[in-house]
Amino acid sequence: MIGKWLEISTLRAGQLFAVLLLCIAAVSVGARADTSNDDLFEALKNAPNEKEARLIETEIWEAWIDAAPTPELREQVESAMRMRGEYNYQGAREVLDKVVAEAPEYPEGWNQRAFILFLQGDYEASLADIKRVLELEPRHFGALSGQAMIYITQGRAELAQKTLRDAVNVHPYLKERALLIKPKGVDL
Repeated sequence: MIGKWLEISTLRAGQLFAVLLLCIAAVSVGARADTSNDDLFEALKNAPNEKEARLIETEIWEAWIDAAPTPELREQVESAMRMRGEYNYQGAREVLDKVVAEAPEYPEGWNQRAFILFLQGDYEASLADIKRVLELEPRHFGALSGQAMIYITQGRAELAQKTLRDAVNVHPYLKERALLIKPKGVDL
């Protein structure tokens, strides 16, 4: 009887150990996933030149799109982006409405819809979506530069400049940096 109990105890201990190892591995992978974007943003901020920055920027955009909770949602976002490229803004918006309803914690769904809303001239709705993007990913230089473009369009120059500076703080080689107004006595 004692031998059987030891056999069962050893089996359970082994199973518990295996489960514990799986949990540790899952936490470790999750931590790496969370910090991988941190590493990319650090590399972007310290990029030695514009060419390197563009390569890192591309990796960040891919990571944002890849963060879709399901492959189906990723495909929907990519489909909406293709529609946008074909000037089918309404079709893209309908797809992205579904994406943000199904995955409200997915920043890129909101960002892509904000871009469509901007293209449709619905600036207030676009700003609302951008606000959500920045709540989920404060370093989203695409959302920040989009927000600045809306502020410029609305004649809100001071706010546009502040937002552009925030974006350039994240991405020093951001294309829209050319729109920054150099303050007197300050080198940019």
